[in-house]
Amino acid sequence: MLVEIYSDGSARGNPNGPGGYGVLLRYVDSTGTVHEKQLSGGFKKTTNNRMELLGAIIGLEALNRPCDVKLYSDSQYLCNAFNMHWIDNWVKKGFMRGKEPVKNVDLWKRLLEAKKEHNVEFIWVRGHNGHPENELCDKLATSAADADYDSLATDEGVN
Repeated sequence: MLVEIYSDGSARGNPNGPGGYGVLLRYVDSTGTVHEKQLSGGFKKTTNNRMELLGAIIGLEALNRPCDVKLYSDSQYLCNAFNMHWIDNWVKKGFMRGKEPVKNVDLWKRLLEAKKEHNVEFIWVRGHNGHPENELCDKLATSAADADYDSLATDEGVN
């Protein structure tokens, strides 16, 4: 079964302020019925890239069986990490980039774990051009950022 995941992270213009991620899961079952699931959450003191990672993780973790997945993201960094094999090199080098440690190692490891059972293709959507689903994800991320994010998540990660 093919599942499409649209993710978006929103830092609300302040990388140290409240942020949120929005995720839309979409798949078509054997009867041709389209199913959608929306997920969102808020975070404090985080960055856009961290929220994009979290969006991808949450989307993959929400799948209850192995699937073929197309993961759409407006984060070129997230997509390039896999498509240009940056993550493979980080793993080989113990999550080091030159002499500097890779940021958010715990999240990259968690994403690798979430991705393990699925055949995932990362697709970079430049901005939101022509992808209204990404606009929906942006709205989900923004509403998560505007919500009472203390009740949704912590600095350490998802509750």
